[in-house]
Amino acid sequence: MPHQQAASPAVDINVPAPTPPQGPEPTVEAAAAGSPAAILAALTLAQKVAMLHQHSPAVDSLGLAPFHTGAEAAHGVAWLGPATVFPQPVGMAATWDPDLIERLGEATGHELRGKKATDPSVSLNAWAPVVNPLRHPLWGRNEEGFSEDPHLTAELAGAFCRGMKGRDPHMWLTVPTLKHFLGYNNERDRNVTSSNLSPRVLHEYELPAYRGPIEDGVAGAVMLSYNLVNGRPAHVSDLVREHLRQWRNGEGITVVTDAGAPGSLFRAEKYFDDGPAAYAAALHAGVDSFTDDGDNPGPSIAYLNGALAKGLIDEAAVDAALLRLLTLRARTGEFAPERDPYASIGPEAIGTPAHVALAREAAAKAVVVLRNEPAAGSADRLLPLGDPAGSIAVIGALGSRVLSDWYSGTLQDAVSIAEGLGHRYPGSVTAEEGTDVVAFRCVRTGGYLGGSGGAVLTARAGAPGPEHSFDLKDWGSGELTLRLVQTGKFVTDTGDGYLRAAADRVGGWVVQETFRAAYAADGTAALQHVGSGKWLRIEAGTGSAALVPDYGLADSFVLRVLSSGHEAARSAAAQAHTAIVVVGNDPHLGGRETLDRTSLDLPLADQELIRIVREANPRTVLVIVSSYPYALGGLADTPAVAWTSHGGQELGHGVAEILSGDSGPTGRLPQTWFGRDEDLPDILDYDIITSQSTYLYSSAEPLYPLGHGLTYGEVRYGSVALRELSGGTPDRADTAELTIEVHNAGLRPAQELVQVYASAPGHPSGFPRRLLVGHERVDIPAGGSATAVIRVPLERLATFNVAAGRLVVEPGSYLLLAGASAADLPLAVTLEVAGSPTPGRSRGAWFRAETFDACGNLALVPETPLAGTAIAPAGCGQPAWSVYRVFSTEAAAGQAAAGAQSVLLDVVSCTPSGPAARATVRVQVPGPAGTWNTAGTGHVDAAFTGVLRIPLGQGPAVGAAGFRLVFECGVTVSRVQLA
Repeated sequence: MPHQQAASPAVDINVPAPTPPQGPEPTVEAAAAGSPAAILAALTLAQKVAMLHQHSPAVDSLGLAPFHTGAEAAHGVAWLGPATVFPQPVGMAATWDPDLIERLGEATGHELRGKKATDPSVSLNAWAPVVNPLRHPLWGRNEEGFSEDPHLTAELAGAFCRGMKGRDPHMWLTVPTLKHFLGYNNERDRNVTSSNLSPRVLHEYELPAYRGPIEDGVAGAVMLSYNLVNGRPAHVSDLVREHLRQWRNGEGITVVTDAGAPGSLFRAEKYFDDGPAAYAAALHAGVDSFTDDGDNPGPSIAYLNGALAKGLIDEAAVDAALLRLLTLRARTGEFAPERDPYASIGPEAIGTPAHVALAREAAAKAVVVLRNEPAAGSADRLLPLGDPAGSIAVIGALGSRVLSDWYSGTLQDAVSIAEGLGHRYPGSVTAEEGTDVVAFRCVRTGGYLGGSGGAVLTARAGAPGPEHSFDLKDWGSGELTLRLVQTGKFVTDTGDGYLRAAADRVGGWVVQETFRAAYAADGTAALQHVGSGKWLRIEAGTGSAALVPDYGLADSFVLRVLSSGHEAARSAAAQAHTAIVVVGNDPHLGGRETLDRTSLDLPLADQELIRIVREANPRTVLVIVSSYPYALGGLADTPAVAWTSHGGQELGHGVAEILSGDSGPTGRLPQTWFGRDEDLPDILDYDIITSQSTYLYSSAEPLYPLGHGLTYGEVRYGSVALRELSGGTPDRADTAELTIEVHNAGLRPAQELVQVYASAPGHPSGFPRRLLVGHERVDIPAGGSATAVIRVPLERLATFNVAAGRLVVEPGSYLLLAGASAADLPLAVTLEVAGSPTPGRSRGAWFRAETFDACGNLALVPETPLAGTAIAPAGCGQPAWSVYRVFSTEAAAGQAAAGAQSVLLDVVSCTPSGPAARATVRVQVPGPAGTWNTAGTGHVDAAFTGVLRIPLGQGPAVGAAGFRLVFECGVTVSRVQLA
């Protein structure tokens, strides 16, 4: 369904007035007891309120140290200086290896403990992992998630949590935080857009990624998301209380806000009139810790005290939140350090040889070989390179660099792909970035731009020298970086409005190292600094490179190409036995937090570089290093194609290990690579069922499907056998056990990831086209066979039955499909699930309007500001409709006997658009050939609330096929009844 901007109600929250603080005076003995409840009882109300901010002050009288929630640890410890940097989460997920990911989480936890050993202010509450399913590949934060499939996300992110939690049964190594609850996959207007989550999408796609780690007891906290869900800000959503808190272990989960989100409730979102109302609503919704105003708790304390004074919250609400926060702190031994088995971990845990080896293992296992065909004129597949490999040219800027992202630690001893291959093949590898080296001559002054030593750039030289030569790299969409060849430093604005070649890398929340060139008809260009939006002007007198706000003051420059990147790439490729062209993204550009991508396509500059290399050398391997999938178009037929995420400090060694064949490739795609932008829904359309999106519902032919990845063997699927196992007890699910025989006809061993998907073409509620339900990796020797045994709990076949209001495994026939990916499933077996059909809706009983079976132009909106969901037209340009099917045979029979029929609607509001004083709602029943016939019409007056009865005519009674409601603009409905 299309998204809808949030309404802006002024919310009044009425709760009992706060009671005076009671309990004992603060004592050191209370803290020494190590009990969160004892500490809570010893605190004054003022102390309690202050501790609800992210930066909790010390309580000297209790011996409590300052504390803050949150340490970034998405793929290693971040923002705290040098640490081991592992592959991005989407790269971890490409391993499909929970054991490895658990070890990565454990190493991250040990290094975070090591940081705390030297800096007590470091928090052991890790703000990782991100478990938002990768619904849309253009999402700017794709790199932070794990998989398009929510259950695979839960499995792999849960493994990372398990590692960060540690192995001790009583004390936690760190406390992982699941981000971001919920429905968050867009950066564009992320804190004011609403994600429409129908009950089916909510229960089948969004909630499972959170529920798994929470019920497994490996996550201790959850961060809420910036966006709205069904028209209500996620930070005051009733979904925390109705779902998350109801799960096993859910009541003890600490809920934290995202940075600045509390203030957004009454500023950007304008959902509340003021801070006290917003903070009170968030506290009642389940928020335990407020991350707002940086490290200044003053405003948050004022808002909470204001809420107390107005009677919007009471001390009991404060106590409930603070008890969860104190429990989080207690889990890592803060209040009982003598019982903390991890207390001896020191800074020596950071960057250990074991962790570096683990980073290398992860970097290798994250490489996915997407295509491997013979080069023109050869009978053998291009990979592996083997021994001897002959001369190798590594071409492309990403072949010679290792890039970090916003949530990376500081890289140590990073190994590029060119360096990794050079270590493997000494003396045989050359590197060429393939970028133009240019000089800029100011037309007005005649001087060439340049400088050295971090000084302000000037344009005074009459001829270009080494200090005036810049590598110009086009990252796509016209965004350029300039790197001084002499020093390797990027041109940047360091904050004073002058340009210097002083940056080691592109980075920062607002990137300062990129430019756009605005070309004039005469071929000259003005340079715009992207981060500030200002233009480059050469100052009179000093010749300094200054940034000015007015384009009219910008200088024009002539670009002289000192050496051609294309020619250098062509020459390097032609002279090599094998050319490896490396392209991809810089994680700070094009798509990142705050910025979604606009297209799946590779930047045009990268496309052209690939073409040049392929033309020069038929033995071309394309390596994509990126945070997200790309569409390759006509370049998809490059003989060999491999992908890896930004793989951390051991990227080069990992890639070299796979390309050389020292290890066989085991990586598999954790998300679909679609071939065209046209195959994607709007990024703001979260209804994957209606929009027919993700691998679950899309019928588009993918470039590479979920689970795709090649081995260096020749794997063939032989047979599948099904055995049904009983759970034995009522609380244990029945299981389908599949035994799958696979054979390797190749000359090299293969590690095959055998995958099982489910389908159910005749499903009464509509089942995904394919649903991942199991996987297992098996080792197959060359010329040998192996057996994979995969057990599928029948509960994995559950869909949310909108009539019953719960997840149900419907009786009927299911196909269990086995193969190498979501699109390569040569084996199938039928599973019959016995049972009676789930009863349909009953006549005379109210049901929720949002539990429709199908809809069009419909938005999900708040029933009241803080609870409930209703439906309303998403726009006034076309009719909005919702279909309600599956009425019980008893209901249909009762209608037939009763004769007269009506549909009742619980109208929340009516605000007709334009001059109309009323809106119309029609009830339609199915007709022949897919038509709908109007059976009754109701009119809703402006400002009407309450029950609207729409009598139906004497036509056919509403049966199992149900009826359709057609709305005019302005009508909001919460409940429906067939009477």
